[in-house]
Amino acid sequence: MSGFVEKPEPVQVPGLTHLHTGKVRDLYRNEAGDLVMVASDRMSAYDWVLPTEIPDKGRVLTQLSLWWFDQLSDLAPNHVLSTELPAGAPADWAGRTLICKSLDMVPVEAVARGYLTGSGLLEYDESRTVCGLALPEGLTDGSELPTPIFTPATKAAVGDHDENVSYEEVARQVGAETAALLRETTLAVYSRARDIARERGIILADTKFEFGFEGETLVLADEVLTPDSSRFWPAAEWEPGRAQPSYDKQIVRNWLTSPASGWDRKSEQPPPALPPEVVEKTRAKYIEAYELLTGNAWSDSF
Repeated sequence: MSGFVEKPEPVQVPGLTHLHTGKVRDLYRNEAGDLVMVASDRMSAYDWVLPTEIPDKGRVLTQLSLWWFDQLSDLAPNHVLSTELPAGAPADWAGRTLICKSLDMVPVEAVARGYLTGSGLLEYDESRTVCGLALPEGLTDGSELPTPIFTPATKAAVGDHDENVSYEEVARQVGAETAALLRETTLAVYSRARDIARERGIILADTKFEFGFEGETLVLADEVLTPDSSRFWPAAEWEPGRAQPSYDKQIVRNWLTSPASGWDRKSEQPPPALPPEVVEKTRAKYIEAYELLTGNAWSDSF
């Protein structure tokens, strides 16, 4: 059992049709047929959407995505049409809402890895491969890979795990030409972002993208290079052979699996509410990532 601890009711806005409530985003369609994507402050961990929100999280994800879209515009077009608030939308939607093109989405999570950790490390320890790609001996948690690799995954519904798949499986699902374009674009975008982050003292260990087609053109969609979709590590503290400190929800994961939470991850009971100190520390990490990457003070952003 997993999913929403408390599934929210969608906000009703005149002229917008609610399409979907995701882990973090609510999706609507406007009368022009464009998608309206609203990033909430919801937090997910261990396949649960938690009952406690992280203030400003949705705005961080949205504003950081917009900044990255600008940095990557020569490598891949993106789906953003406007950041203007729809008429009649609640004031709280400001800064967290994007009007986007409706695309023919590719049913694959496009994952790029430059460092070994997470599910990639688990597979490597068993077979010296990641998504079937052979890697050299001697790598450990946090090791930099000889070259970035494309390790796609299936998209999962709320409450389910994404599952790593081979490149060959992606080619079978979407065709060889699309698979090759997906891999090429994913690695190009990752490499650009890795270099930008490195200049700012941050290691981009891995990240996942979503793409869709507008006609024959592959378009970068959803969020991009945020603490929710990427592993960002402080470069000054990078030390292979152990888990790395990160700018993401690790504070939440650590608390949930600690005795302090009283929650058994293996049980079918939903996780408890987060304490205020965990909420504030997590919010601070998201904002710190935004400020380090963009060079902009969060207090000046709104």
